[in-house]
Amino acid sequence: MGRKRYSPEEIIANLREVEVRLSQGETIGTAVRAIGVTEQTYYRWRREYGGLKVNQAKRLKELEKENQRLRKAVSDLTLDKMILAEAAKGNF
Repeated sequence: MGRKRYSPEEIIANLREVEVRLSQGETIGTAVRAIGVTEQTYYRWRREYGGLKVNQAKRLKELEKENQRLRKAVSDLTLDKMILAEAAKGNF
């Protein structure tokens, strides 16, 4: 069975829907099944996106992508520096 990727907007909307269902007296299990995810996924989403607005969630994902890109750039430059240091020592 294929995995569905949810956008931050969809996740926040689903979290709000669960909150509404819980306020109406449903249990967590039935409310989570109604949106089509597992309880574990619900709790992971709530930990990551709980209390965020849609624009904040978008910004969070953008920052995570930029952070990943910058980490890769730093690791590449560090590797280049180590190679040049070895070459400068004369240890081919």
